[in-house]
Amino acid sequence: MALTNNKQRKRSNVLVLVEAFLIGYVAYIANAIVANATGTAKAGDFTIIASVSILTFSVLVFSLSVGLYEVKLRETFRGIIRRIFVSVALSYFVVEVLASLFFYEARPHPYYLPVAAGMIVVSLVAFRYFISKLGILGLGGSRIIVIGAGERASIIEKRMRRDVDRLGFELLGFIPIPGDNREEGIHNERLLHVKIDENFRNFIADNDVDEVVIACDQRRGTLPVEILFECRIRGVEVTDLLDFMERETGQIVVHLMYPSWVIYSNGFSSQNYLREGLDYAFNCLMASIILLFTWPFMLLTAIVIYLDDGLRTGTSVLYKQERVGLNGRLFNILKFRSMRPDAESDGAKWASKNDTRVTRIGQFIRKYRIDELPQLLNVYRGEMSFIGPRPERPQFVEQLIRDIPYYNQRHNVKPGIAGWAQLNYPYGASIEDSMEKLKFDLYYVKHQSFMLDMLILIRTVEVILFGKGR
Repeated sequence: MALTNNKQRKRSNVLVLVEAFLIGYVAYIANAIVANATGTAKAGDFTIIASVSILTFSVLVFSLSVGLYEVKLRETFRGIIRRIFVSVALSYFVVEVLASLFFYEARPHPYYLPVAAGMIVVSLVAFRYFISKLGILGLGGSRIIVIGAGERASIIEKRMRRDVDRLGFELLGFIPIPGDNREEGIHNERLLHVKIDENFRNFIADNDVDEVVIACDQRRGTLPVEILFECRIRGVEVTDLLDFMERETGQIVVHLMYPSWVIYSNGFSSQNYLREGLDYAFNCLMASIILLFTWPFMLLTAIVIYLDDGLRTGTSVLYKQERVGLNGRLFNILKFRSMRPDAESDGAKWASKNDTRVTRIGQFIRKYRIDELPQLLNVYRGEMSFIGPRPERPQFVEQLIRDIPYYNQRHNVKPGIAGWAQLNYPYGASIEDSMEKLKFDLYYVKHQSFMLDMLILIRTVEVILFGKGR
């Protein structure tokens, strides 16, 4: 696993470094072009270095925030172009503000930023098109074989069908072994009819295999432990199917989990008072910063909801609803009201994608996550964090705990305004959708860290900018 993770990090790092060089070089050339075209003197060294450095850093940060450096970015090329435009436009605004406030004496020529921004957009679009067509996004991808071609192995075929799902590795094929459920197994992938005996090491060497994934349906009496031990000693990664799926998809396959895997796997770090205190301080700081920038939108939203139907019906612009929080404790979540006052006159119901109970204003504020802003108060109260599994209603939780294994484990961390599941799974409101979301929620519970929280916060900017909120 370490070998594959290193290659994935290498792929992302190389892409960032190459684009940083490209952006910096284009920004430098833009300065020379403007000087020659306008007949003005070339800017001083400090002005050039400052403008190029700030512009390069800003474009890289905003490119990260809109997901352009995600290894498995599930986006069309048109979507990538749109993200590049957004990241460069935001960078243009930031550099213009910084130059006006802090570097006024060393501001570049007025034409510099428009020319540099335009050239950067064209360069990045051309570069992304070039590497996409040549298929070099998967720098140094691992070569993988899967032992097993039955029901467990079929999860790879079902969940990782697209090329974008396999950017980090090349799957050579599946090796059927005795005990596999072939009826529910692999149907459309390449099967490798190779004997796992003393000659298996030669097959590994001849095909430059970097990793062996164990996905057989029955291990007792069928798994060649001694041969796999020798492969591992020789530097070949040997990975359990659950670990492989967790690493490549960012989720835990709940229905394949078994207790010993949980016991011996990494993650599921315990909380302590110091960590809880730091988390609360960080969340309060973030809530204060966001409140500072969003209070005008919150005030405007409250006024619009009140004028739309609050004045007529006497219903509050805020909506309180009981949810299940940390360790199963109940609390009242706050939202801007996005549904009609009589939305639940017949009792609690699952929300749906095109819910007829949602008002005109509600559709807009849901799309851009404005309805979630009052939850800043829940953060101040310590009932929620910025990042964590979305809290569910107790009526639904009781049913989900009965129907879905390990569902209650998502309550081991505080619920959040934004979450890993919301970034990776489309809108859904059913037991089946809750099962899929749980796979991402458990991944977060297992791997929760400051860096993962930062990644989710940055990626949430993408959701807001492109109106993907639900």
